[in-house]
Amino acid sequence: MSQRPRLDRRTLLAGAGATAALAALGFPAEALAQQGLKLGAAQDFSFEALKARAKQMAAGPYEPPLSPSAEVLQRIDYDAHGKIRFRPEMALWANGPSPWPVTFFHLGRYFQKPVRMHVVENGKAREIIYDASYFAMPVDSPAHELPAGAGFAGLRFQESRSGHPGRTGDPLDWKRNDWVAFLGASYFRAIGELYQYGLSARGIAIDPAVSGKEEEFPDFTHIWLETPQAGAEYVTLLALLSGPSVAGAYRFRMHRGKGVVMEIETAIHLRKDVERFGIAPLTSMFWYSETMKPGAIDWRPEVHDSDGLALWTGSGERAWRPLNNPGRTTASAFVDNNPRGFGLMQRDREVGHYLDGVSYERRPSLWVEPQGEWGKGSVQLIEIPTDDEIHDNIVAMWVPEARARAGRVYEFRYRLHWLAGEPFPPPLGRVVATRLGNGGKPGTVRPPGVRKFVVEFLGPMLEKIPFGTKPEVVLSTSRGVFSYVFAEAVPDDVPGHWRAQFDLTVDGSEPVELRCYLKAGETVLTETWMYQYLPF
Repeated sequence: MSQRPRLDRRTLLAGAGATAALAALGFPAEALAQQGLKLGAAQDFSFEALKARAKQMAAGPYEPPLSPSAEVLQRIDYDAHGKIRFRPEMALWANGPSPWPVTFFHLGRYFQKPVRMHVVENGKAREIIYDASYFAMPVDSPAHELPAGAGFAGLRFQESRSGHPGRTGDPLDWKRNDWVAFLGASYFRAIGELYQYGLSARGIAIDPAVSGKEEEFPDFTHIWLETPQAGAEYVTLLALLSGPSVAGAYRFRMHRGKGVVMEIETAIHLRKDVERFGIAPLTSMFWYSETMKPGAIDWRPEVHDSDGLALWTGSGERAWRPLNNPGRTTASAFVDNNPRGFGLMQRDREVGHYLDGVSYERRPSLWVEPQGEWGKGSVQLIEIPTDDEIHDNIVAMWVPEARARAGRVYEFRYRLHWLAGEPFPPPLGRVVATRLGNGGKPGTVRPPGVRKFVVEFLGPMLEKIPFGTKPEVVLSTSRGVFSYVFAEAVPDDVPGHWRAQFDLTVDGSEPVELRCYLKAGETVLTETWMYQYLPF
């Protein structure tokens, strides 16, 4: 835990003479322009040094972050935390040179581990020392009882002071709008092109949904913010990851454009063996959708941050796996070699499909674009039962084929695209709806134990089908028998909108893996629909 700094050559306190003192220490005050933040002593810093530090940490015992005062933090509950606001005039780079000022989150009951924040200029790093004066809070807030230098819970990048160039209308107020946030363990998130937060990413996933083991949540314990040049088109953040099983160094280069693109480079060292080692993990919420909504559990038609997993395999296949809210935790693995990409998507953008005003229709999709060869492994999807929208119950990640053993070093590079849809969409028809019902033909007695599936596709390739011609439905299943199979154009006057329909007869309650796509001759017209059917 950092203590209140002294007024000497090695530290700085804000106030009269701060500008001159910064310049005297070789730390350009005009570049920082923090107007009151307290800074620690200058230390040499680089990404290579950070990677060396992570390697050294992994060779020793794990040291958890120390909470400054657990009793006080317990009293900063949800309501008390909501009344604590960072003062925008205290933001890092409030007046430049970065177009995106940085504000900080306060510690509290749900964020008790302090993150040590630093600002970097010309290879020198200085810690940003916590002080209660940075925050506006009620006079009776328990936060006043925290010691000096208690630390921060996280940070966020505010929108450009001049507004975002891609948005029409009045410029955004940077004091009210942010576009990236790091908060809690190694979690971070960004808004997409529709200006809404939704799902999250995190640095690493350690043993999620492994029978007999508790999932581990390593922390970003230290963060460094590189001071950008005036007019820079990106910001750079570096982070030190630490947990009982892992230590790692991360570098984020983040671009604010149509949406948000993050270039991420990692060096991860394992302290212990890990059963399920998840690279580039994405975390989201799926309660229910139009596919299978239990009766009268909620008045809204759909509730989810994401509705499917999109895949672009190393062999070039494009696939879509609708999400489930299963009765028990399930883990699905999609084996691949050098994947081209995967992501949790929010495809349903119809306001009338949600109706509640919290903007599920604007939640971002998140796409992982590997850089370099990732080798053999699998995209793994974990679905956890939930009975409400307050729980993140979906995880998607890349898991290398080789076992994750203590002493191993992993270096990965990838991009994260926070957008409305996939960054590299193909001309293939994409899945836009999955619907289930009782099997059999309308107007007849429905046979027991038969389930009907209707899969809707929409896309440019389907617009080219000649009038009077129907595409072929290609189906496969892990078990069961198909019947009543056909394709037809959806009668809604939308070009390229087709649906495949089929019945499935299957015994037992074990999951069934289904695949479906449309083709004309040898030409594939759509992505592959993959669905895990859970018989009633």
